[in-house]
Amino acid sequence: MSETVQLRAADGHSFNAYRAGADDAAAPGLVVIQEIFGVNGHIRSVADRFAAQGFAAVAPALFDRIEPGIELGYGEADIARGRELKDVVATEDALADVAAAVTLLADEGRKVGVVGYCWGGSLAWATATRLDGVSAAVSYYGGHVPEWAGETPRCPVVLHFGAEDHAIPMEGVEAVGRAHPDLPIHIYPAGHGFSCDARGSYHAESAALALERTLAFLNENLA
Repeated sequence: MSETVQLRAADGHSFNAYRAGADDAAAPGLVVIQEIFGVNGHIRSVADRFAAQGFAAVAPALFDRIEPGIELGYGEADIARGRELKDVVATEDALADVAAAVTLLADEGRKVGVVGYCWGGSLAWATATRLDGVSAAVSYYGGHVPEWAGETPRCPVVLHFGAEDHAIPMEGVEAVGRAHPDLPIHIYPAGHGFSCDARGSYHAESAALALERTLAFLNENLA
């Protein structure tokens, strides 16, 4: 089952979120945090896939703070537009929307995790370090993670990066590892966005292995 639901952040902002998964009270909750392209068809499919794995998944539309219903593709113009939109939404506001999605699932009695991609990967890390009520966080190629490496997670975290990522130099990833030597950091022979099957940078083998590790991590920490 999937539907669009409306959430309200602590500052009063109302926004949409895509929800997928059966109404199973025992299912763990998972907030799926978007890339810079909005809650588009790909992110909805990601939520659907996690729902098929037994999670109650919610993907908050973080661009609703600018304009409801923004969905972008993966061409050069879309990338440029997505970057512009991301820069307009303050990190604190995006986290407030993520927190509302976490609260929705937690109020249903679920343990809640987050998984984020690209911009969402950065926000997944910030969720782990700045918000309460989250039991696990997974970050895929979050560009701000090296910048925020000095922050301390409040829950277990796993990080996925591509060795050939033009946007996140390995020096930054190595700095995260030095700051958090016990943190699981997985490096793949791939570039930015390697988990997204709608992008030219999709790397099937890396995506499959990252998903396998992600599911094992989430199942361990959200059981």
